[in-house]
Amino acid sequence: MRSGPALDAETILTATEDVLRRHGPAKATVLDVARALGVSHASVYRHFPSKAALREAVTRRWLGRAREDIAAVAADTRQAPPERLRTWLTTLFAAKRKLLSEDPELFATYRVLAAEHSDAAADHVTDLLEQLRVIIADGVTAGDFTCADPAATARTVFDATMAYHHPAHAPEWQAPGTEAALEAVCALLVNGLRFR
Repeated sequence: MRSGPALDAETILTATEDVLRRHGPAKATVLDVARALGVSHASVYRHFPSKAALREAVTRRWLGRAREDIAAVAADTRQAPPERLRTWLTTLFAAKRKLLSEDPELFATYRVLAAEHSDAAADHVTDLLEQLRVIIADGVTAGDFTCADPAATARTVFDATMAYHHPAHAPEWQAPGTEAALEAVCALLVNGLRFR
């Protein structure tokens, strides 16, 4: 059994990431995590009450790694809203593609959780929609965009770009011309928001 510093949630999450990489989301168990840590599974359950809770926590931490760059674009008021919207959409795509290429096993876990409509995936989408809403509302205030409901428009923009950020479309992200296609979609959306 484990000796040394007390077991904490971060140590468990790091071990869980390693187990998920080795076994994948379908086969990784809490017992596997406990074995990797040299503790009983009850020790893991003291921090996370279920396998689902543990996977949710791993996914939140993993998604958080990409959030910083995306949120920074949303908050960067030095860029005019049309350019900020374009940059935000391309940054979101780049961040998701990077997560896929750097850690395909954890991306597979995220895909499973997204398909299960997990709280982690739902909270991630809510956060992204709020970032989009802020950009669009800033565009309305600046006179760059015309829309009556920035929140509804944010949802429409998010849905229109689903192919560039939803994990179900991940196999298409390396296809030739993907960046150019996203740029064309961005131009269409920005021009549509400018319509008077």
